[in-house]
Amino acid sequence: MFIIAYILYFKIFIGNTMIEITNGTIEERIIKLLQKIYPITITDVEKELKLSRATVQRVLQKFQMKSIVQLEPLSDKTYIRLLRNDFSFIGKKRQKKFIKHQKGKRQNTPEDYEGIMFS
Repeated sequence: MFIIAYILYFKIFIGNTMIEITNGTIEERIIKLLQKIYPITITDVEKELKLSRATVQRVLQKFQMKSIVQLEPLSDKTYIRLLRNDFSFIGKKRQKKFIKHQKGKRQNTPEDYEGIMFS
């Protein structure tokens, strides 16, 4: 009985705290990059995602306040360490680039055609 009560308490007050990140946002792109590449610096994130330093700093400060990442400043670089890995990416997945379908005539060759040599 005590174990059941403890499990219910844990689920209600402590558990189920996955961090929800919306698909298609800068936050999602940074989190996925941090999951893929370690160790990584702020400069590497800027170059990889083609974002400004101010934007990356703003998002990382927000993540640091939520205890998602830890910024480790050294003399010349600042490394980013991902502290949590329990993310839930929500929302519809959208394609980034439009696919252009080609609408042209296809050159049909007869199936019994074997080339000039067999004419």
